[in-house]
Amino acid sequence: MKLSFFTMPIHPVGKPYAKSLAEDREAFLLADKLGYAEAYCGEHTTDQAEIITSCVAFLSSLAYETKNIRLGTGTVNMPNSHPARIAAEVAMLDHMLEGRLNFGISPGGLMSDAEVFGSIDKDRNAMFVESINMVLDIWAGEAPYNLKGDFWEVSTERTMMREIGQGDIMKPYQDPHPPIIGTAVAPFSKGVSAMAERGWQPISANFLLPKWVATHWPKFVEGCEKGGIVPDYADWRVAKNICVADDMETARAYARDPGSPYVLYYSQLLTKLRAGGRLNLFKEDQDMADDDVTLDYVLDRLVIHGDPQSVADQVLALREQTGPFKHLVYAGHDWTDYDLGRKSMILMGEKVMPILTEATKSEPVNAAA
Repeated sequence: MKLSFFTMPIHPVGKPYAKSLAEDREAFLLADKLGYAEAYCGEHTTDQAEIITSCVAFLSSLAYETKNIRLGTGTVNMPNSHPARIAAEVAMLDHMLEGRLNFGISPGGLMSDAEVFGSIDKDRNAMFVESINMVLDIWAGEAPYNLKGDFWEVSTERTMMREIGQGDIMKPYQDPHPPIIGTAVAPFSKGVSAMAERGWQPISANFLLPKWVATHWPKFVEGCEKGGIVPDYADWRVAKNICVADDMETARAYARDPGSPYVLYYSQLLTKLRAGGRLNLFKEDQDMADDDVTLDYVLDRLVIHGDPQSVADQVLALREQTGPFKHLVYAGHDWTDYDLGRKSMILMGEKVMPILTEATKSEPVNAAA
């Protein structure tokens, strides 16, 4: 089983940006040192808690300090930028990393971002599809491009000077492009099957109940079959909120007491989803009243915490509910307590993963449907 890292991130409003960003960078460097396979970060423009405004810029700051880990945009919110800019910046980052890049993409889920970029009343899913198709056409094609869609146009025909290189957009380091990853944030996600059909791979979001995460594997299989691809549990990433400490009491306190970064995270998310009418993501029974979706209800179901053996047992129990995924993504949170935040990542890599590896070693390497 592989272990990777993802952070939105969410920090306390009012915490100095410089301190939060420095700690976020440190988490990525620690993940690399500990042998995590991949590390992703999100991006938002209009949020004082989610303060990485460009995942490409943030990951660029890590390109020459990380050694082995694959870095991932998690995600580039495609409707918020011009496809030509995305194509060029992602290609540049791929060269900086010499191919250690995964290209995570989405339509973006923060409504204040959609408003500030003028897309709140547009079909952002259609914008997303047009944008990624244009990015791929740019990488596969040759200047002057001449791409026209409903939302964007891409051409350098009037200014092309091929002999000196003007008018060309850089192609990625990886051929034909970095692996494309999409975050699955809804039960029975049609997006998972659409991604799989194109050879892209999903991350099941860390804020989805296990019951809904379990609906993603059949959708992945459905898409793979349409695309003539053999589905493999190793290609399915499942993200989870995990707090590991030396003992159960410390883990419970850091996961659940006032001031906990996990409490902060779900307080923020619960407020946003309630305002957006999307509390159904937290409901095991869709007839459940919104008022019954309390913070404690959500934390009870979505945060794993404990000592290393307990956490390993809970992850194995999760796989019984969702299906035997082979790529676990540890969701990073603010280091409200610097030492406990770091220690959780260290224990996850050094103590929990050996238990999981031993417990799953008899499973087939390529566990297809």
